[in-house]
Amino acid sequence: MFTGSVVALITPFKDDAVDFDTLDRLIEMHIAAGTDALVPCGTTGESPTLTHEEHDAVIAHVVKTARKRVPVLAGAGSNSTAEAIQISRHAEKSGADGILTVTPYYNKPTQEGIYRHFKAIAESVRLPVVLYNIPGRCVVNIALDTYQRLAKAKNIVGTKEAAGSTDLVSEIVATTPLVVLSGDDSMTLPFMSVGAKGVISVVANIVPKDVKAMVDAAAAGDFAKARKLNAKLYPLSKAMFVESNPTPVKCAMKMMGLSSDEVRLPLVTPARESEAKIRKALENYGLVR
Repeated sequence: MFTGSVVALITPFKDDAVDFDTLDRLIEMHIAAGTDALVPCGTTGESPTLTHEEHDAVIAHVVKTARKRVPVLAGAGSNSTAEAIQISRHAEKSGADGILTVTPYYNKPTQEGIYRHFKAIAESVRLPVVLYNIPGRCVVNIALDTYQRLAKAKNIVGTKEAAGSTDLVSEIVATTPLVVLSGDDSMTLPFMSVGAKGVISVVANIVPKDVKAMVDAAAAGDFAKARKLNAKLYPLSKAMFVESNPTPVKCAMKMMGLSSDEVRLPLVTPARESEAKIRKALENYGLVR
């Protein structure tokens, strides 16, 4: 269910409120572009600064708008296990097709703590669960033996890997049944070359058709085509991380007329020099003039 080109949706804001009209337009854009699944309320969706009520409302809205035309993998992570369970249960009640849940941040749990955290979440719902390993933001890393233990849970089905290690991806693929999705656009092709099944993508917010084409080519074993598409996408993907995600992609979306660039503190809109780099990347790609 959760393979291919999966978009990490932004949460558009207007005057510090969720802009549901723009969110609807973005969902329709992705469905038309062939995006394989939607992820609301992840890092790109600014989940840390959504209120609990907004978080629940965005997930429910995306599920309702998608109308089962494309699966919804709801962001449901927290560094509090109890809170992650609460969010996950609401996502299930709202009709989401699965949940994406991140390693606990700031707490710095041991591997045993990470294992028990994810196990408790998985046992609290009937939905498929996709883990999210991003040590750059969360400090801790899911070790291979922890992955192997978690893979025994019947509804833990995959992981979004953003540790940047092809070795770890190779080992997960070789020793567990988990589906691996890249958590970094620039690592999608390397990870797919060793067995990953796609990406949860930031840059797909602005070029969904091209991300879909690259992932499909790699999945079909056409790596000549995939490399060509990756070479085109790579500079744009890197530009989306000149500052903390999602400020660059929201800036790009404003330049393209897709959304506002409004973010919530402590995030701020990109500095002038970063904005220039983003515009240049868009110009080089042919997205703006």
